[in-house]
Amino acid sequence: MKKAFFTPIFLALALLPAAAQNNLDIISNMETQNKAVGSSTDAQRLPDAQLAMSVSYYPVTAGDVYTLAFAAGANPITYSIPVDSTYKIRIANLGVINCAGLTYLQLKNQVESLVLKNYPMGGVQFVLSAPSTFLVSVTGEVQKTVEKDAWALTRLSTIITQNFTSYSSRRTVTIKSANGRTRNYDLFKAERDGDLTQDPFLRPGDKIIVNRLERQVQISGAVERPGTYELLAGENLKELVEKYGGGLAPLADTSRIELYRKVSGNEDAGNKSYLSKSSIENNAALECYDSVFIASFQELTPVVFVEGAISTAANTSSTSTTPEGSTRLAAKFNIGEDYAYFVRRNKNLLIAESDLSNAYVNRAGNIISLNLAEMLYDASYRANVEMKPNDTLIIPFRQYFVSVAGAVANPGRFPYIPDRDYEYYVGLAGGFTESNARNSIELRDINGKRYSKNSPITPESTIIAKRNSFFYNWNKYTPTITTILSILVSALSIFVTARAL
Repeated sequence: MKKAFFTPIFLALALLPAAAQNNLDIISNMETQNKAVGSSTDAQRLPDAQLAMSVSYYPVTAGDVYTLAFAAGANPITYSIPVDSTYKIRIANLGVINCAGLTYLQLKNQVESLVLKNYPMGGVQFVLSAPSTFLVSVTGEVQKTVEKDAWALTRLSTIITQNFTSYSSRRTVTIKSANGRTRNYDLFKAERDGDLTQDPFLRPGDKIIVNRLERQVQISGAVERPGTYELLAGENLKELVEKYGGGLAPLADTSRIELYRKVSGNEDAGNKSYLSKSSIENNAALECYDSVFIASFQELTPVVFVEGAISTAANTSSTSTTPEGSTRLAAKFNIGEDYAYFVRRNKNLLIAESDLSNAYVNRAGNIISLNLAEMLYDASYRANVEMKPNDTLIIPFRQYFVSVAGAVANPGRFPYIPDRDYEYYVGLAGGFTESNARNSIELRDINGKRYSKNSPITPESTIIAKRNSFFYNWNKYTPTITTILSILVSALSIFVTARAL
């Protein structure tokens, strides 16, 4: 008896893999076509039967293919049931079901009830084999009118946003359905508030119309969510700050609100006006393309200037820099802060060439000496020097030199510059003289050790230009030698003549 009871169920279950296999090619072809059309984005899911059956709200859609399997006595029966645009499907020879407006789960319950009514021991199974794909059109304020692939779990936003222009409205997107019903949707509410009723699933025959924006404004500065927003009718400065901007930041300075109006009447050039906190409370009117900036008290934080042998990699603003000269930075500090704490906090400003022992502060012409080495490395240091706005902290270069001697125009000592070769220093010395042949030099480091002229020049090196030109030495000493020889020859001639007499 138990065997007779379970046999139909086993037969029906055995039919499902085979029935599903018959539809694998259909699903594969649909996915391939969807990719080939190029209408899918990363955010747009491809048709997925398992995903569709995993949610309770998947709507039965024209083009869906379902598989029904059950057992009539000892005979296994399987049907592939497509849904056409009439939404009426025939369940074997048992009846017809109108599935318009039904979800997959609702249709599944009706099908199973109908089959079990006629075959109580039929072990019925009803699954979605291949979800439908369909075309929707996108027109209006878009880059171009297109038709795109969609399926029943494709939302409006995944279809249209990549086709927006600078003038497309996110607040009023119209969908005209196949039955002629027209409804507007607000994608901003869906994105900001999570109201997914404003980002609906698409249906076959939908025509999407993107409207043109009416008023778009920008807010920046001391608000929690700066950005560019499209305002609805009746919304102005108060809504822009509190609703769209997320409210004022803790350090917002409402006495310094700037309104830049790009378009004013018939004038092409914009103008700037200044508002106060009362302008927010009174909901000052805004026009399209207005830009609002709310300053922060943090911008009024006092600064000192740091100049000299410092790095530009610190989190400060550089005002000038040269490869060989000093750098000038503006650095913020807190009232009451002393230089010892400031230097320790900004030690990444210092470089290898910084002369820490001879730093000083220029305060309105008064010089205050500082030993930064003690501040950084001496735990017993206690002499606090309080910082004042607009101080200039000077950190001199710890100067190194390179000596140039020998066959150069102006031998001497010259400031060391990193990453320079010997030709740079020879040039500072006026270049080679004629007594040097083929730029012949000798390099010695600070310890007197010779090294290759292709190596980088090190601090306190000595560059010796050799006097090795044969013709230069010949031309230099030839006149003297000739004169001496002439004198000797003359003296010898006189001596010989005198003896002959």
